[in-house]
Amino acid sequence: MKKNKFELAIIIVNYNTEKLTEDCLNSVFRADQPKEGMQVIVVDNGSKDNSVVMLKKYAKRQPNLIVIESSENLGFAKGNNVGVDACDAKHVLFLNSDTVVKRYSLVKPLKYLKTHPKVGAVTIKLYLKDGSIDYDNHRGFPTPWTAITKFSGLASLFPKSMFFNSYHLGFKKLDKIHQIPVAAGSYMMMPTKLFRQIGMWDETYFFYGEDIDLCYRINQAGYKIIYYPKVSTLHLRGASSGLRKENAKTAVSDKENRIKVAKSSTDAWRIFYKKFYKTKYPFFITTIVIAGMTLIGNFRVLKHKLSK
Repeated sequence: MKKNKFELAIIIVNYNTEKLTEDCLNSVFRADQPKEGMQVIVVDNGSKDNSVVMLKKYAKRQPNLIVIESSENLGFAKGNNVGVDACDAKHVLFLNSDTVVKRYSLVKPLKYLKTHPKVGAVTIKLYLKDGSIDYDNHRGFPTPWTAITKFSGLASLFPKSMFFNSYHLGFKKLDKIHQIPVAAGSYMMMPTKLFRQIGMWDETYFFYGEDIDLCYRINQAGYKIIYYPKVSTLHLRGASSGLRKENAKTAVSDKENRIKVAKSSTDAWRIFYKKFYKTKYPFFITTIVIAGMTLIGNFRVLKHKLSK
């Protein structure tokens, strides 16, 4: 069996986030790296800004950086799969372009993953620009009940409740290493072999939801997903899509793309429910949840259509 050349491959999908991606790469190459070697693969999804020029210049300084150009926006799932197909590493880290890692953000989670064979994926503490925790990286599965509590606002009213906030798991201690059902695709490290065995990212998803799908299959395969808060990373959440106001100025995101991403975020719920929950819950419950998601999705799309 062929031995992998590197211990870790970092996959970053870029779309019109030149400055974000450059900052991300700077932090990655400043961080402590595995002694066995590391490669970084950036898949550019047909950016319209100066990203490709920047990436090619960067690759001349960093021989272990591979730049893959796409003529179109492949979406998050397919873009990551393209990156993995080009890697030659035992472990893979899916990392968003809108993250800035710290010194030990790569080596410590990797050590934990290597020494715990029943762990299928590791994520770390992500924090936002204002210093608060990014709870989207610490989630349960989107069951009908969690969907109701999340979108009705009950989860926000009772953030520490196991009953009302089972989506963001607000009852768990975020300073302790523990198992979680779902980690975000913004930082997810796992064995490359396992990633391939469970079918890689589902390319049915364009943007959003693909991480929940992947985590569901990791759990189905009998592996654990671990929240490792001993190290952290800055996440400028939403900057890569331009949907969140606080970070929208850091990315080039045209109106057409924002509408497409907003629609995809709701489509993801429908895809997931039909794929995994169609026979798990009564038909009328699934129908109600999907109808609710469609209504919310239509509102989101309308909001971006009316925006400048």
